[in-house]
Amino acid sequence: MDFNELFIRLKKRFPDAGYSNPRDPFSVLISTIISQRTRDEQTHVAAQALLSAYPTARNLATAEIKDIEKLIKSAGFYHVKARKVREVSRIILKEYNGSIPDDYESLIRLPSVGQKTANCVLVFGFGKEAIPVDTHVHRISNRLGIIDTKTPEESEQALRKILPEKYWLDINHLFVQFGRNICRPIGPRCAKCPVFDLCSWEGRFK
Repeated sequence: MDFNELFIRLKKRFPDAGYSNPRDPFSVLISTIISQRTRDEQTHVAAQALLSAYPTARNLATAEIKDIEKLIKSAGFYHVKARKVREVSRIILKEYNGSIPDDYESLIRLPSVGQKTANCVLVFGFGKEAIPVDTHVHRISNRLGIIDTKTPEESEQALRKILPEKYWLDINHLFVQFGRNICRPIGPRCAKCPVFDLCSWEGRFK
């Protein structure tokens, strides 16, 4: 795969999808936990409501569960998620004085924080090179023939080995937009694909 050509074309097609300045790490962490098994639109609404009411770990650590549940109800699984975000906030307050750790090892030890969440915080919260692999990145990387893996966790490890670091900050943004608009899970718009000739997916001619 010609990664330079791939990213040039995707950036040209989605000029607003590249990496931007880091956001508040706490907001990124909480939003990503809320996003688990939830559509992006619902995540945004729930996360905005919660973080407007409780913008810091100190605020959220002392919130009532019923109040958190009410704010994030639109995200689904809100009973479980309400307890998760408060638990994480309490640990951050107790062990890190309210500041989000900026290293993978510390993040991954937090409850409800897996590989994807830890990498999201590193990339979107701190601007550090990492590869957050969601369903879009996993599906598209395999569909294009960049890697051949079964799970997002395997995809992250495979991409780290072959993808030059200069593309790590952009891959999630670009592949998410590409996956939503063109390389969709069902009914991909191959006729409108800017990287059709780079793709090795056997279903692209159907």
